[in-house]
Amino acid sequence: MAAACVTKVELTVSCENLLDKDVGSKSDPLCVLLMNTSGNQWFEVDRTERVKNCLCPKFAKKFVVDYCFEVVQKLRFGIYDIDNKSIDLSDDDFLGEFECSLGQIVSSSKLTRPLQLKNKKPAGKGVITISAEEIKDNRVVNFEMEARKLDNKDFFGKSDPYLEFYRQTETGWQLAHRTEVVKNNLNPCWRPFKIPLRSLCAGDMEKPIKVECYDYDSDGSHDLIGIFETNMKRLQETTRTAPVEFECINSKKKQKKSYKNSGVVVVKVCQITKEYTFLDYIMGGCQINFTVGIDFTGSNGDPKSPDSLHYISPQGVNEYLSAIWSVGLVVQDYDSDKMFPAFGFGAQIPPTWQVSHEFPLSFNPANPYCAGVEGVVEAYRMCLPQVKLYGPTNFAPIINHVARFAQQALQQNTASQYYVLLIITDGVITDMDQTRGAIVAASRLPMSIIIVGVGKADFTDMEILDGDDGRLKSIKGEPAVRDIVQFVPFRKFQNCPKEELAKCVLAEVPGQVVTFFSMMKLSPPKSNTPVDSPNGPTQK
Repeated sequence: MAAACVTKVELTVSCENLLDKDVGSKSDPLCVLLMNTSGNQWFEVDRTERVKNCLCPKFAKKFVVDYCFEVVQKLRFGIYDIDNKSIDLSDDDFLGEFECSLGQIVSSSKLTRPLQLKNKKPAGKGVITISAEEIKDNRVVNFEMEARKLDNKDFFGKSDPYLEFYRQTETGWQLAHRTEVVKNNLNPCWRPFKIPLRSLCAGDMEKPIKVECYDYDSDGSHDLIGIFETNMKRLQETTRTAPVEFECINSKKKQKKSYKNSGVVVVKVCQITKEYTFLDYIMGGCQINFTVGIDFTGSNGDPKSPDSLHYISPQGVNEYLSAIWSVGLVVQDYDSDKMFPAFGFGAQIPPTWQVSHEFPLSFNPANPYCAGVEGVVEAYRMCLPQVKLYGPTNFAPIINHVARFAQQALQQNTASQYYVLLIITDGVITDMDQTRGAIVAASRLPMSIIIVGVGKADFTDMEILDGDDGRLKSIKGEPAVRDIVQFVPFRKFQNCPKEELAKCVLAEVPGQVVTFFSMMKLSPPKSNTPVDSPNGPTQK
């Protein structure tokens, strides 16, 4: 039985005296958090932002983890010097790591320890500090801010301003948020942004908040433009017609008689809203509709041959079945009727033996549903000997198929339905341009796509679809409005408990659900919504 999550904990990380791996500048560190709850399998929880040219970074992005009292949750904080755009850390310089349990951090609330290299020797004089705070408040503050007449700190061109927000703690000021940099502009208007209320002032409307305005420099020597202090009570006085303004003061310039300020920062919007969690939506009646798409292309090999990825062993397993079981068993708990549409693609199907890229495993287009994960597995076993594996490997038809039902659900204008498409495939996509377009269109719908790659093929294209490294764009240049694809190669989990694959491939779904409904400004359905509400538009 899964351990009950007691609470959520927010971890803030900073480092000092990191190793300098860059010639001619300083390291550009990033922190990655890995977790281990069983065996030797570590999975990535999240990463901070990269801080350029800095050996003593304070990371603005927080890690939010579920704290489960009954489980020893091992954590590994890895620090890397990032010098490229690849999401793979193996080609980046390793600056040190620290391992501990979440319980250790929680019980001490703030932990400072030396970083170690892989050989357990000290990583120079590098240390890491981790602060923990229980999350009890899911309110966020939405800001729209601009500035005017900021001091020019650049010899050539104009300043590149950004803001840093600090909250007051017992041990001093702690970084809560860093805005984007607006290039070459003394009158910047920053994109709307939001800061969790707990990060900004721990919910205390009169707790001091410090805002520092800097001129960004690529070498890491950012110049202070000015500072002001305020609190939420004052910030909330702003209105569209009467924005609140603050003078940016640089203490080094105050001695000058003619000095007035280093510019004015204008708060146009400061609005507190509640940010719902995945559990708010699920417990509020949102259904997760699960669809499976299985690759029946010829590159899988003859199912009768033990070398084939579709070969079912005497024990009754293959990689396709393992992926269906491990993901389906988790997802089915969020679907009240547990009826899952299951499709194949890339095969010649009876009776005409035409190639199809979205055929129901039941061969009944009027009823593609299978009863639970067991039903999907049974339909796959029955279908396999009746089709001829062929090609090509086209993803777009099945993505568009599910997107049609997600589109219908969207028109209900409630947060009651969300669609998850699991595609299991052995190889390279043939219709890459169409697939990219289908994913970009689907990013505007209540829908996520999980791709599990089986076999030993080169899955480079899949990494492109998984938009972790920059925003996916269609062939016409249209960007996805959010990242909805998670790709995992099955071979990484071959020797692990099946729960580990599910944890990894489903890790991003809760965030994707919340991001979508927040984007659409949809609250969870009322808590009195019947749990067995209809399963969304019927797939026919």
